[in-house]
Amino acid sequence: MALTGRAALIAALGSIPVGLLEPGWTGLLAVNGPLALACACDYALAAPVRTLRLARSGDTNVRLGEAAEVHLTVTNPGTRPLRARLRDAWPPSSWLPGTETDASRHALRVPPGERRRVTTRLRPTRRGDRQAARVTIRSYGPLGLLARQGSHVVPWTVRVLPPFTSRKHLPSRLARLRELDGRTSVLTRGEGTEFDSLRDYVPGDDTRSIDWRATARQNKVAVRTWRPERDRHILICLDTGRTSAGRVGDAPRLDAAMDAALLLAALASRAGDRVDLLAYDRRTRVQVQGRSAGDVLPALVNAMATLEPELVETDARSMVSTILAGAPRRSLVVLLTGLDAAPIEAGLLPVLPQLSRRHTVLVASVADPEVERMAKARGTVDAVYESAAAAQSRSQRHRTADQLARHGVTVVDAPPDTLAPALADAYLALKAAGRL
Repeated sequence: MALTGRAALIAALGSIPVGLLEPGWTGLLAVNGPLALACACDYALAAPVRTLRLARSGDTNVRLGEAAEVHLTVTNPGTRPLRARLRDAWPPSSWLPGTETDASRHALRVPPGERRRVTTRLRPTRRGDRQAARVTIRSYGPLGLLARQGSHVVPWTVRVLPPFTSRKHLPSRLARLRELDGRTSVLTRGEGTEFDSLRDYVPGDDTRSIDWRATARQNKVAVRTWRPERDRHILICLDTGRTSAGRVGDAPRLDAAMDAALLLAALASRAGDRVDLLAYDRRTRVQVQGRSAGDVLPALVNAMATLEPELVETDARSMVSTILAGAPRRSLVVLLTGLDAAPIEAGLLPVLPQLSRRHTVLVASVADPEVERMAKARGTVDAVYESAAAAQSRSQRHRTADQLARHGVTVVDAPPDTLAPALADAYLALKAAGRL
C-alpha cells in the first residue's frame, strides 16, 4: 500500500480551513474522515498486483556500448482495469549514469483480461552477465489517492560481450594475408613455408630461392615462390592476474588484451590456423579448444564476456605447465601479460626456456600512454620528477623486453589503441618468415 502525492495534497489543503474555522479534533475528522473513506474505496477499486502474470522476452546478449531491448509482458487476469506505474530494476551498470530513472520506469494501463508489453532499453557500461532484479508495480485506483504495491521476480539475463573495437583493422590485415597466401600478384617467400610455384628470376630476388634444377632444364634462372603453411596451432593465453587489473585510461589492461586477442583470432582463423584460448592466473579461468574456424570467434567472445581480473599473483610455473599440456605439438603461443620487471623476472623467466624450446612464443603487453606523456613533461619541479619516474619505468620495460628477446621471444609492447594491430602485424611477420 502506498499513499500518493494527491492524497497528501488534499489533506494539506483541507488543514487550512480547519486551522482557520474549526481547529481541533472535530475539524480534523470533518476533513480527514471523508478523505480516508475515499482512500479506502480507491484502494478497493485498484487492480490487485499479486495476481498479475509477468513474462520476459528480448535480447539475451549485446556488445558493450550497444543497446539491448528487454520486453516485459504484463497480463491482467482480474476484473478491474490496471492503472499502474512499473519499475523494472536492473544493476546500476546496465545504464549510462543518470539515465536509469527514465529507462526503468513505465506507465501502464491494462484492461481486464488483456495484456500489454513494455520495453526496457539497456545500455550496459561493463562486460559480464546482467541479471534482472525485481519488477515493482504500483496499482492505482480511479481517484489516484491510494495504491496497491507489490513486486515480482521475473528472471532474465543479458550477457554483455566485449566490444571488439579493433575489428576495423581486420580488412587491411586480411589484404596482407592474401598477399602472403599468393591470392594476389604479390608473392612472399620465407623459410619453412609450402612450395607454391616457379617463376623467372628478377633482379632483387633472394638467391637462396633459385631452383637450380629448373634453371638447368629451362636454360634460364627460375626461382621458387612460397605460400605460408596453413593449419598451424595458435594458443592465446590471457594472464588474468593482478597486473591485468591495472587501469590504462578508462579500462583495465585485460580489456585491451582481450580486444587484441579477438583480432588475432579472427585473422588466424581466416588464415586457416586453429585458435585456442586459455585464461589463467593461479588456475584456469577460461579455456576454449577445438573450435572450427566459423565458431571460434563467437566462442571466444562469449567466454571472455564474464572474465574479470583476479587480484592474485599469477603462478607462471603452473601456467606454463597448462600451456604445454594444451599444446602437445609445436605451436605459436601468444602470452598477453604485463612487462613489469618483478613478475617477469621472478615468475616467467625461470620457466620460459621449457616453453620456448617447444613452441614459438610471442609476448604482448599493454603500455600506458600516460608514461610517454610524463616522460616529455618539463617546466616545473613536479614535472621533472614525473619525467624521471617515467623514464625509469620505460627503461625497466625495455630491459625486460630484451631479456625475453634473448630467449627467442617476440615482444609486442604498445598502447591499448594500437596493441591489437601491432599484435596482428607480428603474427603476419612470423608467418611471412616461416616461423609458424
